[in-house]
Amino acid sequence: MNLWSPDLFQKAWRFAARYHAGQTYGGANEGERIDYLVHIGSVAMEMAWGLAALPLPNPDLAIQCALLHDTLEDTAATYDQLRAEFGGEVADGVQALTKNSELPNKTTQMADSLRRIQTQPYEVWLVKLADRISNLQAPPYYWDRTKIVVYRAEGQQIYDALHPAHAPLAARLAAKIAQYPP
Repeated sequence: MNLWSPDLFQKAWRFAARYHAGQTYGGANEGERIDYLVHIGSVAMEMAWGLAALPLPNPDLAIQCALLHDTLEDTAATYDQLRAEFGGEVADGVQALTKNSELPNKTTQMADSLRRIQTQPYEVWLVKLADRISNLQAPPYYWDRTKIVVYRAEGQQIYDALHPAHAPLAARLAAKIAQYPP
């Protein structure tokens, strides 16, 4: 089996940890705050599971993009920094995974991001599948019913666009969508 480089994994993990330091998100229980790195680790774990279930040619690209997938969207890290540290292929993958905040709404941003992901190698597609699998845990305690319904529908949109890339992760995402509160 073609495994990723532990050195590249550690380099990307440290970069993500530095830039996501202090970030948290809401858990399922009222008042619960979870360190953002839990999400990053969860996406990397889903990616590792996916690559073990059905290997792809460039696991280093997959695992680095998984670890770095939110650095451009949610931190002060820049595309140029990613390119300098990890190369153009990783920077381009992370850029495709980043929603364009200049677009007018989340629906348009998601459609644009999915189109850009589809121009990337399948390894990048897998990151988005793994990301949404990770995000389809119990919704944060402060989300209302409308937000939950929209988030579930976005999960289906991601599945519809990206499921051809990897049957095992696509099946896992489909199961998470089915289990998510309707």
